[in-house]
Amino acid sequence: MKKGTLITEGSGNVYADLGLPDPEVALAKANLAIRIKQTIEQKHLTQVQAAKLLGVDQAKISALVRGRLSGFSTDRLLRYLNALGRDVEIVIRPKPKSRKQARVSVADLPSDCAV
Repeated sequence: MKKGTLITEGSGNVYADLGLPDPEVALAKANLAIRIKQTIEQKHLTQVQAAKLLGVDQAKISALVRGRLSGFSTDRLLRYLNALGRDVEIVIRPKPKSRKQARVSVADLPSDCAV
């Protein structure tokens, strides 16, 4: 490393680090999209097959799996997961006192999650 190089540790949310609006929601949407992409891959679906199953055109699936999420609401992504045979569980709890602000997050999949 060069002398004088400044390294700043990230917060764990690239959207917050970039100063984008609603970073928690943006990160949750990205994580939902990742789960959709993983499910499509696990089920060995083509983009055309996934599009038919979700009632959209293939271009929407392409945008989704490439992380272009501006046209997708959180609700829409949750419905896609249901259509792909995935249960979605939303848990609401008090934020820890150690954190200033409440957050939105998508939990990791259990390691034994079956297709």
